[in-house]
Amino acid sequence: MKKIISALALAAIIAGCTADKTLTVKGDLKNLGDTLIVMNQNDRESRDTVLVQDGKFEFTLNVDTVSTYFIIEPQCFRGEQGASLQFVAVPGETLELTGDVNERFDYNGSQFYQGYHEVDLMLEEAQKPAKEIQGNCMKMMEQGVPQDSVMKIYEAAITPIQQEMENKVMDFIKTHPDLEAVATLIPELKPEKMAEAVALLSEKVKNGRMKPYYQAVIDRMEAQKKAEEESAAKQAEGVEAPDFTLNDINGQPLTLSSLRGKYVILDFWGSWCGWCIKGFPEMKNYYKKYAGKFEILGIDCNDTEDKWKNAVKENELPWLHVYCPNESTVKEDFGIQGYPTKIILSPEGKIVKTIVGEDPAFYELLDSLFGKK
Repeated sequence: MKKIISALALAAIIAGCTADKTLTVKGDLKNLGDTLIVMNQNDRESRDTVLVQDGKFEFTLNVDTVSTYFIIEPQCFRGEQGASLQFVAVPGETLELTGDVNERFDYNGSQFYQGYHEVDLMLEEAQKPAKEIQGNCMKMMEQGVPQDSVMKIYEAAITPIQQEMENKVMDFIKTHPDLEAVATLIPELKPEKMAEAVALLSEKVKNGRMKPYYQAVIDRMEAQKKAEEESAAKQAEGVEAPDFTLNDINGQPLTLSSLRGKYVILDFWGSWCGWCIKGFPEMKNYYKKYAGKFEILGIDCNDTEDKWKNAVKENELPWLHVYCPNESTVKEDFGIQGYPTKIILSPEGKIVKTIVGEDPAFYELLDSLFGKK
């Protein structure tokens, strides 16, 4: 016999389902403006506006799964200084934010966020040494100490500090396996430590509502690792560069293999890439310094043709250029993961070296290859 559900019971079920997806956020924070923008980390184009009165605000979010959200003052989007808060949104809970956005504030509220508060306090304490060395390095640069010297000091000091911070995080997870909020610590760990941290969680936390949250991070790290390994294989020394044909600045097809017989530097760049643009003056110096000893082929990526051509003209780039449309597979064929990427090819068309980023090592390599008398 079919069971008949009354309208009242049905309404209660619907209301219960809705409540399970609702997160209530309440705030009482000093030094806030009158408006806040709320957005999901995974959907930054969709934004909600929240009004603030005397530092107080309240809003609700419809949260299907545990995810990261941001609360940001509007001026931040204009590059101006303002408050920017991050929190993990959990359906069916209430988050309370109290304190001063310019100094420190606390997370609290319903049961999950009480645990989140404990996690936050632990992280705050664990991160103190790292923040201290960062502050000291900033002071040194303000006092005129060269940036290279400051970076060496920072790199020597930060490794043991980061290791100690990781140990404290792992210890906290180990001693609080039943606390749901400890799952939010997994993204704070190195990829190789994440699986170990998950194994420390109780079964209830490990397989509960926090699983999609931490598993998404693990999956993303594993995918990135795989992509980096595939990229390294494609860019390895001695690999023959895949041939391609793309249109040059005059709209004429240019084939990579037509440049065989000389050293060729493939420069993957874009007009939107700040480091690419900053590197052009030194690239032009070296192009002139070793004139005739190598050719540069600029491969513009993720641009419109107009922006590409304008950037070539504005920066007065004297070497060869081709445009890589989105439908092209050239970026994938060469395993491009970041910009700028410079790939040096031998006269035989084989990879000599790949350098990602604006790195002095690139110019040191050019000196070693072409500076011999």
